[in-house]
Amino acid sequence: MSEATIEGVRLCFYTRVRTRHDGMLLSEWLLQLARREGLGGGSVFRASAGFGRHGVLHEETFFELTDDLPVKVEFLLSPAQAEALLAQAREAGVDAVYATSTIRLGMLGAS
Repeated sequence: MSEATIEGVRLCFYTRVRTRHDGMLLSEWLLQLARREGLGGGSVFRASAGFGRHGVLHEETFFELTDDLPVKVEFLLSPAQAEALLAQAREAGVDAVYATSTIRLGMLGAS
């Protein structure tokens, strides 16, 4: 049995843990938007350290855990889904950096 793969897009939004949009955390807002649109899933990854375009370093330390660390919200989508999600984020006035890359998607197992 051969494993089928398809061409897809990795869409990543980069923001900070405390960034809000429409009264909720931006990471949660993006996940809810994707769910409403029936997309297959998304994940939020929190960094332990990072800096952005302003050069300010945010990092976890043992004694003082900052709650404004960088986060990445990532989706694996079809090209059309990625464009639609980006268009909705633009229309809603989301303030975040994003990146896209072409990928090959496949699924292992029976799930």
